[in-house]
Amino acid sequence: MTSQPVALVVGGSRGLGLIIATELVRRGRRVVIAARTEPDLADAVAQLGGSAVAESRVCDVRDRESVRRLVEDVEASVGPIETVITVAGIIQVGPLESMTFEHFEDAVNTMMWGPINVALTVLPHLRERGRGHIGTVTSIGGMVSPPHLLPYATAKFGAVGFSDGLAAALQGTGVTATTIVPGLMRTGSHERAGFVGDAAKEYAWFGPAASIPGLAVDAERAARKMVDAVLSGKPTLLLTPLTHLGVRVHGLMPTTTTRVMGLANRLLPKAPQEGGSELLEGHQAQRRLDSPVVDKLTAWGRAAAERFNERRGASSVTL
Repeated sequence: MTSQPVALVVGGSRGLGLIIATELVRRGRRVVIAARTEPDLADAVAQLGGSAVAESRVCDVRDRESVRRLVEDVEASVGPIETVITVAGIIQVGPLESMTFEHFEDAVNTMMWGPINVALTVLPHLRERGRGHIGTVTSIGGMVSPPHLLPYATAKFGAVGFSDGLAAALQGTGVTATTIVPGLMRTGSHERAGFVGDAAKEYAWFGPAASIPGLAVDAERAARKMVDAVLSGKPTLLLTPLTHLGVRVHGLMPTTTTRVMGLANRLLPKAPQEGGSELLEGHQAQRRLDSPVVDKLTAWGRAAAERFNERRGASSVTL
């Protein structure tokens, strides 16, 4: 059992979750990272500094029993959980016509039920001690629904509603909940995003958008703000200028915003006449596209992918 404050990061093996875990280690927390894929977890623990500062657990955030076992194990073998941040996410990029019920189910189970499973499982422990912090990474896509990301937006809207309501319900208990609302961040996540429809053409717009400075922000700087917000008990954190702008414009002009999103949807690649529901990971779609221009535009993202453990494994991403 450790004497350090314990932080649990669910979805912490790569990308934004790994960056948040790194920031928590820097602040003196004993960090436990959880994810579905053991090789990713092993690589991440080594990157965090080894077993002296971090350890890992395999957990499927979609499975309530798996989450229960995770929380009970950490409480019993590592120490009382002070902070839990749920980052786990997946994304499918493509037109509605190429999306299936299974795409929606996987998105909702991971990014809506996942934060619910984690928060409601750890909450009795925090309430018993009268202190603690719960952070949920949502997205601007949970406040303004972007085109060609409908399963993702559906799940993130649910996560925003849950986390915001949780923060209100916990006021005065000593336990806080923080809704983190980022925009695009440069984590290399496009490497593991899933693309449907005309996967190559979908990658051609999403890959650069998730990579180019100015559109996608520096994730390490963003992670510092996220950890600050969670540890201070701030109810909501909006990150990036585009996020602030999107939320304000949508709040003032919701009908206009929806029409603009509809126009953008019409400009994006069309669904194939047949098929198109097969999901390709970003690196597969990149090879199919074979575009030197897009390769150059995603160079920043590929460099981030190398740094943040995003170059192999299942198609999970945080946007």
